[in-house]
Amino acid sequence: LPLMITMAAVAGGLWGFIPAFLRQKLKTNEIIVTLMMNYIAILILDYLVYGVWKDPASFGFPMTAEFSEAAIVSKIGTTNYSWGLVHCLVLGLIFWVFIKYSRLGFEIKASGDNVRAARYAGIPYDRLVMLVMVLSGALAAWAGFLEASSTINRLQPSIMAGYGYTAIVVAWLARLNPFYIGVASFLLAGLRVGVEGLQLDLQVPAAFGGIIEGLILLTVLAGGLFTSYRIVVARKAHER
Repeated sequence: LPLMITMAAVAGGLWGFIPAFLRQKLKTNEIIVTLMMNYIAILILDYLVYGVWKDPASFGFPMTAEFSEAAIVSKIGTTNYSWGLVHCLVLGLIFWVFIKYSRLGFEIKASGDNVRAARYAGIPYDRLVMLVMVLSGALAAWAGFLEASSTINRLQPSIMAGYGYTAIVVAWLARLNPFYIGVASFLLAGLRVGVEGLQLDLQVPAAFGGIIEGLILLTVLAGGLFTSYRIVVARKAHER
């Protein structure tokens, strides 16, 4: 498992380095590049599970063989929760402390709040962008490892269930605070599980969960609009 985590983090960091490098050298938009790279990653996974890594005993379904016992993240005691939950909580706490109390974390936050002020203060903005993109890729790959090794115990196309877009909602709900990200994650995880139960019991469409997530995001954005701006009625000088 430590080797799997290390290799996943290294591969994810290298994957995150690509859009960061293109942003620095070619001034590309990292949002567009990362969205396009998602489809490249999907095609690579499809090539593997439909081809060289396909399990011969899968009756034609695109998936790898089930992982060995040593490559599976075990459950916590007799509960139905895996140690992956502990991974997420510990990593979230570490990065909250890192952002809040370390000098590098302060520089990252300052650069995110005001790029021009950060450059004027001598903060190495370009290097910070590179570091953050690499760390983000490594953490995303770590999360993918936990999903593959603690939930389905194999690789298959359905492993990508739109978690990246849900993560955007989580980040907005948490206001980019690593501590509150844990709270928002539990909220949306409960929503996903609840919608899956409704699909079985009440035949609710699968898109229902996405609709609720979208409404939550719109509500948060609207709340931010009303708290950041106010309507002021301008009056002419002679009316004052």
